[in-house]
Amino acid sequence: MPVIILGLLHLYIGARLLPDLPISPPVRFADGVLLAVSCALMVAGFMARRMEPRSTADKVAVVGLLAASLFSSLFVFTVLRDLVLLVALAVVPTYYLHLLQGATALLTPALAALVTLVGFAGARRRARIVTVEVPLTNLPLALHGFSIAQISDIHVGAQIKRKQVEAIVAAVNSLNADVVAVTGDLVDGSVQDLGPHVAPLGGLKARYGTFLVTGNHEYYSGERAWTAEFRRLGLRVLLNEHVVVRHEGAAVIVAGVTDYSAHHFDPAQRSDPAAALSGAPPDAAARILLAHQPRSAAAAADAGFDLQLSGHTHGGQFWPWNLFVRFQQPFTAGLHRLRQLWVYISRGTGYWGPPNRFGAPSEITLLKLLAAPAIAAALAPA
Repeated sequence: MPVIILGLLHLYIGARLLPDLPISPPVRFADGVLLAVSCALMVAGFMARRMEPRSTADKVAVVGLLAASLFSSLFVFTVLRDLVLLVALAVVPTYYLHLLQGATALLTPALAALVTLVGFAGARRRARIVTVEVPLTNLPLALHGFSIAQISDIHVGAQIKRKQVEAIVAAVNSLNADVVAVTGDLVDGSVQDLGPHVAPLGGLKARYGTFLVTGNHEYYSGERAWTAEFRRLGLRVLLNEHVVVRHEGAAVIVAGVTDYSAHHFDPAQRSDPAAALSGAPPDAAARILLAHQPRSAAAAADAGFDLQLSGHTHGGQFWPWNLFVRFQQPFTAGLHRLRQLWVYISRGTGYWGPPNRFGAPSEITLLKLLAAPAIAAALAPA
């Protein structure tokens, strides 16, 4: 059924654009063939995980996903073109309407190609470093400036390999953070296939260590095996639990929960922010939760956390799909407030699926805790 739908969508694009293109019939026919090839490449890309050897499967997947990226933009711009023409029917004279049809039939694939190229460049470059300040009420001055480097949603797999992971690790280590937080979806594949490509994560360095939580893709890829591998690499995996970090005499709780959907794969791993905080010292000056999906925020606020770090959304990854994330998650990207809880959602450090980062750049995030009174004093007039 998905293949039929995909074919029908390609037919829609061809039917709406090809007749209006001001080009010769042979060229128009060649463009139709390209649409058919695009559909075939996408289907091959979706089926690549069943192929052997793995190196060939990865190449097929990459080509298919690049075709999917172009198709997505072409489909969206074709729909937008139809909406423009629908309005034009009521206000534009017939002669000029014909010219508009020809011009927009040329403009649509040109815009789609441009967006695809820009998005591809954005996806393939190393994630930028974003600094975010989080003011916490009653934070002691001893913790003013406490730093957390967050990476999320790397999606090591067919497209992202060891070289990219090494670049990410080097960038994170250059931040000299107090804590490194890894908020899930590191992998898309088995330990056997991807272990060597994930290995550089063992080189992550922070004053108090690196802490990791599972994302939904860890469960797709074999969570138990990956949890064991992450621990072997020296990463502290938090499964509904916490650790206490002492910084300048003040206690910081770093807690982590399993993915919001984990119970669908293992009933014993139901995500539970309250359990993650259970037994924490009452004098903790900051309570930080790592939770892959923003949907954990309501339970985190109820449990009494001060800050939740999440990923999962990729910030929508590329336009216009970033506009639809809010229908599935409470927040799309950036810093938000839910009652007494701050929630920061990373746009992700890698990408998944189509190699496209248009309007939602990837990031490595450096979060700094600030004492709210200190902020007020700094902003007060001299």
